[in-house]
Amino acid sequence: MSTRIEIDAITGEITEHKLTASEIEQQETDRIAYEVEQANKEAEATVKAIARTALLQRLGITEEEAELLK
Repeated sequence: MSTRIEIDAITGEITEHKLTASEIEQQETDRIAYEVEQANKEAEATVKAIARTALLQRLGITEEEAELLK
C-alpha cells in the first residue's frame, strides 16, 4: 500500500499516513498526465528536428553551416 510522509517542521515529528483510494487514484492520474506531457514534448521536438533537417536539405547547407548563420 502507498503511503505519504508528513514532517512537522517545528517539532521534527515524522508521521506516515496510508493513502486513501482517492489519493492513489489522483496519484495515478497525475502520473499519466505527466507521461502524456513528456510524450507530447518529445513529439514536438522530433517534428521540429525533422522540419529543420528538411529546410537545411532544401537550402543545400549542412548543420554546421546553419550554425554559422546564428
